[in-house]
Amino acid sequence: MQKNKDGMRYPSIDKLLEKIDSKYKLVYAASRVARIIEDESLVVDNAQCVKSIGIGLEEILDGKVKIEFES
Repeated sequence: MQKNKDGMRYPSIDKLLEKIDSKYKLVYAASRVARIIEDESLVVDNAQCVKSIGIGLEEILDGKVKIEFES
């Protein structure tokens, strides 16, 4: 599988917003997931993105991350 090195074209913002309804919440969630990936040196199988923020967005899109926001 070829890694995505073209920036933030993948995953699609439209598909991500179907999972999390706000761009601001999406940024917050992706940064939290990316931080966990970096801090724990996690290796994510079949990730297309190279950077941890992209991998975090992929994990959100795939439904592998459960995030709850306070109202």
